[in-house]
Amino acid sequence: MLRPEAATCAFSGLFRACFRPDHDRKKSEIISPFKVFPMSFSLYQASVPVYRKLLVAQVNLIEKAVANAEARNFAPEILFTARLQPDMWSFSEQVKATTNHAFRGTARLAGLELPDIPEAVGTEAEMKSRIAATVAFIESVDPGAVNAGYDRVITFPIGAESLTLTGVQYFQGFTLPNIFFHHTTAFNILRLNGVPTSKLDDFIGGF
Repeated sequence: MLRPEAATCAFSGLFRACFRPDHDRKKSEIISPFKVFPMSFSLYQASVPVYRKLLVAQVNLIEKAVANAEARNFAPEILFTARLQPDMWSFSEQVKATTNHAFRGTARLAGLELPDIPEAVGTEAEMKSRIAATVAFIESVDPGAVNAGYDRVITFPIGAESLTLTGVQYFQGFTLPNIFFHHTTAFNILRLNGVPTSKLDDFIGGF
């Protein structure tokens, strides 16, 4: 068992636990959060269907934003340009970022060139067009090519720098967290501005 004071002990390094000195487990038996284990399902199953589900949910968000703006008698673009904080991206930019990670993540895992996806996201029609193009692309990619990307070496830009990871590191540590971050932020922008969103339909994407 952990000592009661373990909850308040100082942590040094990432995810280090404070165990009793006489704890009966060996250090080798403590699982590192960065250890890579064989997947019980494929890389494709963990990525593309998840991306598609979130993108469908974003269409729901866009439509609810438009309906809510019309009901409250103002232009939906007011919601599309809303932000959680002045130094954060707007709703429409969060939608764009979500699609970025979906099509870039899929293409890089599969070893493909990045597709030509419409850039504009200022209106309802433009956001929906970008989402539709992204969904069409990721659904067109061969699942076997995505699965083959598990150990693929991927070098990609991140700000002014570049980063090199294996495919599984890229998926687990970059693409998946980022797509959920931007999707969550888009959801929260609308909720903050009074749009009655639903976690099941507008965040998870329904079942």
